[in-house]
Amino acid sequence: MKILRAFSLAACLALPVPVWAHPHVFVDTTLKVLTDDRGRVFAIEVTWVYDELFSLLVLEDMQLDGDYDGVLTAAEQARLDGFDMNWDPGFEGDLYVHAAGAELALNPPEPLQTRFADGKITTLHRRTLEQPAEQVQIQAYDPYFYTAYDLKGGVLAPEGCLVRGLTADLDAAYAEVEKKMSEKAYAEDDYPAVGASFADTFTVTCPEN
Repeated sequence: MKILRAFSLAACLALPVPVWAHPHVFVDTTLKVLTDDRGRVFAIEVTWVYDELFSLLVLEDMQLDGDYDGVLTAAEQARLDGFDMNWDPGFEGDLYVHAAGAELALNPPEPLQTRFADGKITTLHRRTLEQPAEQVQIQAYDPYFYTAYDLKGGVLAPEGCLVRGLTADLDAAYAEVEKKMSEKAYAEDDYPAVGASFADTFTVTCPEN
């Protein structure tokens, strides 16, 4: 999304590493599956915990926490609320849900919470499915690997649901990146779409209530 790329560009320019190394932003992620009274998945709550550097860049860009005490005033908190929900047209929210081999459409995000603590910004939002599904496959990734989503919080589901995870083959993913980068010269705004190769896949199956 535009705001992430703007802040992450500032980050990469400030670091003594190759300018276009990916990823730039690191986000610890938790996904919580919500089901309806028939046991169908109808929504997913997404928690993002941004890394300390990116969080600092956001605060500096928005001129928040000017006294650097790590505590936002009520006015500052109000300004920070929903800062990452201003999505560009066509942005998928880096959340992909499939059922029976087909990608499911997700509605726009519903912001639920934004907070800053221990040097990190944490946000929570909800995505509802246009059509509920009994079994879904979920992935969280940035197609262009600008942002790395680490599902440290896992995928949470109601009692009785079965959650199975398939870990991404990182060796194969990095080999794919090397292959694509050797085939042509990529610019920062033309990075190969390799993010899916780095994403773990979670299958969630819930019994009918």
